[in-house]
Amino acid sequence: MHSNGYHTHDSRSDAALATWPGKPQYPGERSAPSWLHRILAVWYRHMRVYTKNLIANGFPPFFEPLLFLVAMGVGFSGAFSGKPVDGLPFLDFLASGLILTSAMYTSAFECSYGTFIRLNYDKTYDSMLAAPLLPRDILIGEMLWAGTKGAFFSSAVLSVISLFGLIGTAGSLLSPLVGFLTGLVFASASLLVTSFVRYNIDHFNFYFTGFLSPLFFFCGILFPVAQLPAPLDSIAEALPLTHLVRLERAVCFGNWGPEHLAGLAYCVAFILLAGWLAMRRLEKQLID
Repeated sequence: MHSNGYHTHDSRSDAALATWPGKPQYPGERSAPSWLHRILAVWYRHMRVYTKNLIANGFPPFFEPLLFLVAMGVGFSGAFSGKPVDGLPFLDFLASGLILTSAMYTSAFECSYGTFIRLNYDKTYDSMLAAPLLPRDILIGEMLWAGTKGAFFSSAVLSVISLFGLIGTAGSLLSPLVGFLTGLVFASASLLVTSFVRYNIDHFNFYFTGFLSPLFFFCGILFPVAQLPAPLDSIAEALPLTHLVRLERAVCFGNWGPEHLAGLAYCVAFILLAGWLAMRRLEKQLID
């Protein structure tokens, strides 16, 4: 018997966990749901929880960029008046970077604090594992939901930016796709961080303050990475947010180049590697 205090698996369930997906292993047992059905069930559960308080949950992505654009526009636009920043007007440059900021933070929060609470406090995953779900189904569903939030938050910021008459290009309509990719990048990174945080939720402060905040300042959102002194520029180029911001500006303004395709490939490789490492570590915790 395998017991975790909230539900119990017998040897039959353990065998099923080892063999899903596949044909029934026991007389009278139905086939397990398809892989896609299982991860979408996790996504749907998170969507239902989130939309129960949609107004409260959806308010920040609309208000925060509005406040930031007003503050930065009033405080800095005069200093950059008539001076293009990386070939763009300052507010266009700033706004195109801000589209991904909310996507980064919401996906990071979802798969760090959110995952930790569901794992250690609410015991949500115990209930999920009592259903025909594998640990990897849960974790992929988490990443898919974080990517969806990244797309939603990017769309919200873009809608606010359009009120200022900024980034009125047809290509900007693809911003939610970049937001979705951003959500996946930081979901995989955050799940990996979460796999190392076992007992103290306050340890996430190191991740948010020591890693995500510097990303916001040094990955091309507020000023071009090329203005950074060495070796900070090399470090920034090694971080996925730099490539995501570059990709977002290419989507918005059409200035495509080989570096954007290389950055896209880098971000996909980052998701696969970080996600794989996170799953290997968290699967053990989920079935403990």
